[in-house]
Amino acid sequence: MDFGLSEELEMVRRMVRDFAENEVAPSAALRDEDERFDRTLFDKMGELGLTGIPWTEDYGGLGSDYVTYCLVIEELSRVCASTGITLSAHISLAGWPMFTFGTEEQKIRFLRPMAEGKKLGTFGLTEVGSGPDIGTMETTAIRDGDSFVLNGSQKFITNAGAADIYIVLALTDPSQKHKGCSAFIVEKDTPGFTFGKKERKLGNRSSPTTEILFDNCRIPMENLLGNEGEGLKIAMRALDGARIGIAAQAVGIAQGALDVSLAYAKERKQFGKPIAQQQAISFKLANMATKIEGARWLTYQAAWRESQGLPYGKESAYAKLFAGDTAMEVTVEAVQIFGGYGYTKAFPVERYMRDAKITQIYGGTNEIQRVVISRSLLAD
Repeated sequence: MDFGLSEELEMVRRMVRDFAENEVAPSAALRDEDERFDRTLFDKMGELGLTGIPWTEDYGGLGSDYVTYCLVIEELSRVCASTGITLSAHISLAGWPMFTFGTEEQKIRFLRPMAEGKKLGTFGLTEVGSGPDIGTMETTAIRDGDSFVLNGSQKFITNAGAADIYIVLALTDPSQKHKGCSAFIVEKDTPGFTFGKKERKLGNRSSPTTEILFDNCRIPMENLLGNEGEGLKIAMRALDGARIGIAAQAVGIAQGALDVSLAYAKERKQFGKPIAQQQAISFKLANMATKIEGARWLTYQAAWRESQGLPYGKESAYAKLFAGDTAMEVTVEAVQIFGGYGYTKAFPVERYMRDAKITQIYGGTNEIQRVVISRSLLAD
């Protein structure tokens, strides 16, 4: 059992940290303030090979694994959670289903440009009335000759509007409910596919979250991902992987909050000495660091199991649950350490706190993770 990072992983960490601190961090606060997505950052990640980390070189990827992927998401989220989730959704929610269930033609046509960073991907499932309940979704894809006709709408879609390729879930047989759900690859410029409301959010504000609309949107048969009726399986397995990415994002947010809190506590003086020497503050820092380490290794464990071809659904739930709760707790403590300054935009901790909250919600709320874990325990 080895808990150390290999020399290769350390090199990746240094490279991504340099990119994050020099290319991503300088504009993070302003992009958050303006709710502005910067496509050039994604393009630069593509140039570094980060947009296809786990996919084989045959499809334009680096041929690496999910541990490397998590490390990259963590380092990006340490300075900008929005950049972290942009890449996370692109890889785990769009790339993974295509790599796992796609035909050779689909991988060459869609996955390769995504892995090379030439096209941005995302995933559509959530509806206003159904949330995660696929059986009650209303988006349909009805067979018509050699194509399917999509109608409906989906909300809270990360990267929507900016993305070029969408994995979309729809009912091909509404009478079968969740068993009649299928997955499709939809390109941005497809007639009948448009965008609705862009959400104004508490956090992750420079990551676009937009409604997608389908009005007699005709999708060719060759864009069916997997087989008809496999949509639920594809979605559930994609979400298992997405939870690992969200956990890595949460770890990065928490680590960023700890880093700036520690630096501030060493410099800020009260009663003639740095506040880091006060037990009330030093104990906070110790608790923050301990929980981050726990969250990090739960996340790396889930990523390692995915890379080894082992079951990882329960482990991804462990990681997402604990890392999300840790990120929220750590960032609240960070604001407290900064005192009144923490409540202002003069320091990044208020942004970290806003960004942390969503890690307890998307990819399946932390309440859902507890359901997943408890059912696994009972089944065992």
